[in-house]
Amino acid sequence: MITTGSARNAAERGNVATNSPPAHFIELRDVGYAYADDGKQVLEDVSLYAAQGAFVTLVGSSGIGKSTLLRVIGGMLVPTTGEALLNGMPAAEASLPIGMVFQHDNLMPWRTTYDNVRLPLELRGQNGRAADQRVRDMLSLVGLAGFENHYPAQLSGGMAQRVAIARALVHEPALLLLDEPFGALDALTRERMGQELLRIWRAMPVTVVLVTHSISEAVLLSDEVLVVGSRDGQGLPATITDRFEIPLPRPRHFEMWRTAEFKQCETEIRAAI
Repeated sequence: MITTGSARNAAERGNVATNSPPAHFIELRDVGYAYADDGKQVLEDVSLYAAQGAFVTLVGSSGIGKSTLLRVIGGMLVPTTGEALLNGMPAAEASLPIGMVFQHDNLMPWRTTYDNVRLPLELRGQNGRAADQRVRDMLSLVGLAGFENHYPAQLSGGMAQRVAIARALVHEPALLLLDEPFGALDALTRERMGQELLRIWRAMPVTVVLVTHSISEAVLLSDEVLVVGSRDGQGLPATITDRFEIPLPRPRHFEMWRTAEFKQCETEIRAAI
């Protein structure tokens, strides 16, 4: 549960936190973060909890600190104040494997699809037949069997992002961080990739934290959506201002976009932002 949030949202959903919840896979307790060079405060009093296997999405205006928060969750940035924990350990010290996918695929252009996906295993010293099978299984899972020898320049944008997702998952991470992974794609490809992500997540359950500017994408994919914003609406520092549990049943599909329940979730989240 989120320990900050609007009174309206808390009252409607009955999720006011009066005591610290039991340990969760992701725990942020009163986290603040300031840039080391100029001391500018980006995050302030951020508290959130997520269970293992949850799909959580961060939404908010551009430049509000969503990507910074994502990196704090993953242990890539150490909070200036408060605690960021993964499975009960400080996130920056946790030995849990983490996968990350960015808006741009960041594939190595001189490596084939197969070799790009194999990279995390190479870095962990995993080679041989088992590693080869793991790469091929992941390429099959993301629908790229038969494209092992293609280079990034030979792939469409959606296919390149599938390679990036396969690379992020090949070492079986405990946490998958997605920073606007479909933001550079056209609308139709983005919709298809969202459905593909759900299919992959069902086949390979992992805790996911997604950053997106698409409210409909957030509703379709998530168990809960967290709104990142400032308390006074004047910009940084940011915190979690609202939390929305998404009541839609799983498995999800695009036809849900037409339902009144889906539209209500979109409307409430958009109003909170």
